[in-house]
Amino acid sequence: MSASTQAVAGYDDDIVVPRRKPWRWVGLVVAAIVVAAIVVSFITNQNYRWDLVWRYLFDHRILSGLGTTLLLTLIGMVLATAVGLLLAVMHQSSSAGLRATAASYVWFFRGTPVLVQLILWYNLAILVPRIGIGIPFGPTLWSVDTNSFITPWSAAILGLSLNEAAYLCEIIRSGILSVDRGQGEAAHALGMSRALAFRRVVLPQALRVIVPPAFNEAIGLLKYSSVVSVIALPELLYSGQLIYARNYQTLPVLIVVCIWYLVVVSLLTWLESRVERKLGAGFVQGVTTSTTAGRWRRWLTPNH
Repeated sequence: MSASTQAVAGYDDDIVVPRRKPWRWVGLVVAAIVVAAIVVSFITNQNYRWDLVWRYLFDHRILSGLGTTLLLTLIGMVLATAVGLLLAVMHQSSSAGLRATAASYVWFFRGTPVLVQLILWYNLAILVPRIGIGIPFGPTLWSVDTNSFITPWSAAILGLSLNEAAYLCEIIRSGILSVDRGQGEAAHALGMSRALAFRRVVLPQALRVIVPPAFNEAIGLLKYSSVVSVIALPELLYSGQLIYARNYQTLPVLIVVCIWYLVVVSLLTWLESRVERKLGAGFVQGVTTSTTAGRWRRWLTPNH
């Protein structure tokens, strides 16, 4: 059929018919069947012992362990962010010595397991019997016995935060590098000092890149804080282990632990989305569909 015949017949050459994708529907059906089977198993399988799950869900030992986990995560992330920011700035320094120091720190703490670091901190007294402050090669002004200073709490905070700082250093550094250098040069041209330009111009723009992986690291820290059980600090998982070591109800107690982890991770994920939306104000992310039918249509039949 010629072009003129198409025009007469009312055909539009700009209309593109999307290719049918039946396997997508097959995948959706299979996923729905698997989810339904899991839900039915949760409801009908008596071995889950949901009565015990509800009994221990708000047990004071579980809640105490949850509080320890949350406190470890909060303190660890605050300290790790401060140290990671300092290391990232050192990494961008013009001084070769500062760059080498930051690179060595990242190399060591990323290259050794956090479990090993925790055990080393907890047994620091074997290497350093006393911790003190004094004049180099001179008198000691203040000192304390290492065993009294390195408690399970301090060892856990040191191990988790210093290890996490190495990863946050790279995340913050990548965020800083994502900001165009012209931004800093323009700030210098306006008379800002280097520190002021970094704080007022570079860092606010870098946060849009830093926040998503930083929240991911916070979630990771929340979960692998469970390794502090090796130094007998009763966080969430270890509190659960102490309970089922007495009543031998391993699975129900572990389900309780998983529920609390899921609740906290869900809250962190929600907070992350709010922070990202706040930082992304003024930046166009793409066209969104406002209606519910449009959102379902876009999810089921995407363009690509």
